[in-house]
Amino acid sequence: MRSLNSQTRRLLTDLAASVGERSDPLYDLEEAKVDSQGLIECPLLPLREMVLYPHMVTPVLIGRERSLDAIAVANQNEETIIAATQRDSSQNDPEQEDLYKVGTEIAVGRMLRMPDGSSSVVAQGRRRVEIVEYVLTEPYYRVRARPMEEATSQTAETEALMRAVLTLFEKCVQLDRSLPEEAYIFAMNVDDPGWLADLTASSLNLELAERQAVLETFDPVERLQQVSSLLGKELNLLELEDKIHTQVKQKVDRGQREFYLREQMIEIQRELGEGDPLIQEMVDLRQNITAAGMPEEIKQRALKELGRLTKMQPLTPEIVVVRSYLDVLLELPWQRATKDTLDLNYAKEMLDSCHYGLSKAKDRILEYMAVRSLAGEKNTIVQPILCFVGPPGTGKTSLGRSIAEALGRRFVRVSLGGVRDEAEIRGHRRTYIGALPGRIIQAMRKAGSINPLFMLDEIDKLGQDFRGDPSSALLEVLDPEQNCNFSDHYLEVPYDLSNVMFITTANYLGPLTPALEDRLEVIEFSGYVEEDKVEIAQRFLVPRQLGLNGLEQYNLSFPSATIKTIIREYTYEAGVRNLEREVANVCRKVARTRAEGKRAPSRLVPRHLQRLLGPPRFNNLETESQDEIGVATSLAWTISGGDISVIEVALLDGKGDLKITGQVGEVMQESAHAALSHLRSRSTEFSINRKIIDKTDIHLHIPEGAIPKDGPSAGITIATALASAFTGRKVRREVGMTGEITLRGRVLPVGGVKEKVLTARRAGLKTVIMPKKNEKDLVELPRQARRELNFVLVEQLDEVLQAALLPRPKRNSTNKTTMNTGGTRKKTASKERAAT
Repeated sequence: MRSLNSQTRRLLTDLAASVGERSDPLYDLEEAKVDSQGLIECPLLPLREMVLYPHMVTPVLIGRERSLDAIAVANQNEETIIAATQRDSSQNDPEQEDLYKVGTEIAVGRMLRMPDGSSSVVAQGRRRVEIVEYVLTEPYYRVRARPMEEATSQTAETEALMRAVLTLFEKCVQLDRSLPEEAYIFAMNVDDPGWLADLTASSLNLELAERQAVLETFDPVERLQQVSSLLGKELNLLELEDKIHTQVKQKVDRGQREFYLREQMIEIQRELGEGDPLIQEMVDLRQNITAAGMPEEIKQRALKELGRLTKMQPLTPEIVVVRSYLDVLLELPWQRATKDTLDLNYAKEMLDSCHYGLSKAKDRILEYMAVRSLAGEKNTIVQPILCFVGPPGTGKTSLGRSIAEALGRRFVRVSLGGVRDEAEIRGHRRTYIGALPGRIIQAMRKAGSINPLFMLDEIDKLGQDFRGDPSSALLEVLDPEQNCNFSDHYLEVPYDLSNVMFITTANYLGPLTPALEDRLEVIEFSGYVEEDKVEIAQRFLVPRQLGLNGLEQYNLSFPSATIKTIIREYTYEAGVRNLEREVANVCRKVARTRAEGKRAPSRLVPRHLQRLLGPPRFNNLETESQDEIGVATSLAWTISGGDISVIEVALLDGKGDLKITGQVGEVMQESAHAALSHLRSRSTEFSINRKIIDKTDIHLHIPEGAIPKDGPSAGITIATALASAFTGRKVRREVGMTGEITLRGRVLPVGGVKEKVLTARRAGLKTVIMPKKNEKDLVELPRQARRELNFVLVEQLDEVLQAALLPRPKRNSTNKTTMNTGGTRKKTASKERAAT
């Protein structure tokens, strides 16, 4: 037996009624008689995915031989049949354990043959029965069963429950389109609670287990309560389904309404002679493409996309993609260019008026303008790819904007800090939802010309992950030999970037790949010296902050001494960004004082700063107060500019071990080991007892241990401190030094010479020892610094020790303290110590 949908069931019922098989065999057939044990004996009909309830009339499809035999015997003997549902509908030949124990006694009419070869009967349920035993298994099942009688008495509670079930059933009939309205009318005329529960359960779309559970509930009131719960669950699902259907219908109706209105509007415009707006839009697009000045290859590509657009239906989603692509092509500059201002005098005055110093960058721009002015309108001039490298706050980005103004070009800036996706540079392919061009093409759209000044800011902050390497994508952008045919994944056509002047900025070149660095013309922005900062503050920073804080009318003045105090005691940087913040802080304090009607100074002197800015945050760089043994001053470079670092050495009784403290990096540790090895290898020449070195532990310490330190430039300073400790010769306190040392005692060149020398001057040092190969770097120093400092250029460690160490103390000196750093160590009476 197979399950039936409602339409098939209704068709078979009408067919049975039409051949006269509905009333006589079903209603006239008597129920099976009960024996002395209260049991009846009937053939068994296994049902698949179907549960028959008492009083229900429904068609049943028959296909299995055993079922056909059972119905044939029942019709021949004019007896009823017991219908029981299979637990597993996939069983073709169910056994006794595969059938539920509770079924329904039914009466069946004459079999009808169906077009598909199966047979059908109309069955009417009579009463519930519980199968007790199987009497016959072949050729069909015959069982003995116990009829289950139901109580017919009704109470007020039962009446109320029936009304609640009818109310829920009415709502279900209204929402479920598969339930006919006649089902509710028939349910209204049922007075028996058990019958009402069976009728309602047979009408609902329930699971097989739920239907069987209703059949196995013998108490009518309990069965009615169970059906009430099922009705509530079904009603919730129907209401949700109806809500979704309503929403979908509204959206569809809105779309259809919009479509109809658009068609009507098109017809109205045609009648008025205005033409089709869509056709007119396509005509305008074609004219814009023709007038955009695109290269022929790109123009053909745009016209091809326009042809695809004209063939698409108005509501096709791909229309948005194609139209956006055409808009990008039309908004990009293909021929529009600004004319360069090549007046060198004007450019020089403009750059000097906006920026103090930065002579290298200014000279490079003026050289470029000079070449352009001599070359005329030739397009063979390669645009420079500059890279401004320097500490934060030194004016890299602002200088790029000033250069664009001096050249008369449009300025666009793209910040690359934190960019990790290659698509940010090359764009996304149009196959992706929400695809966009890369930042390069978007910036060119914003610029509106083919020759803007393009600033790629923070190029050293690029990252990479699973989405690609953006720095590798920049290789094509920043190569004049390749960027004339730059390929963006979104455009899928080449774009010419050869007329763009690229300027990149970075704080440090270390993170850049060698291939990318090779494409850049590096211009270093060194940190400002104190005199430069004072000049910048008086020219630019103070006037700007007075204007921003409403103090222009009060003629508030910052003397040079005040600005120097701010620089020395409240800032610690290579640029002037924090200096401007402190000047702004002072201006705000003065503005508040004047706004409150109080008296405020018109001339700020250094003594006012502690009241306005609080106690000093940084101490001035100070050298040692006296010459000491084992203490040497090193000149260091930091991202904030130059600094001095004191290196201390203490000698202790031990086994010749070297201990280094002060959060020192691997390179500096290697320099310390190289210096010690050189001293050991030449102990005789330096008048050092080798036995003492082998029996003395060395503790080398660099103060400010919370700050990481690394680099080879402290090599000669470490060697000097070690030599001083072992020989007992004091180090000159007014000497600062920098240089890398080798195992052979050679002094190698280092970087950051300008910052280191200016720091030595600021700290009050008189002599600077530096590698001879760094002599070329002295040209960049201010004249005042070259006049005030004594430079000792060295190639070997011997020259360093000769300039840095005082002569050996006399043996008859009353002070017998040697090998001491940061404390005292008394000389013993042994001959071994005396030799040192």
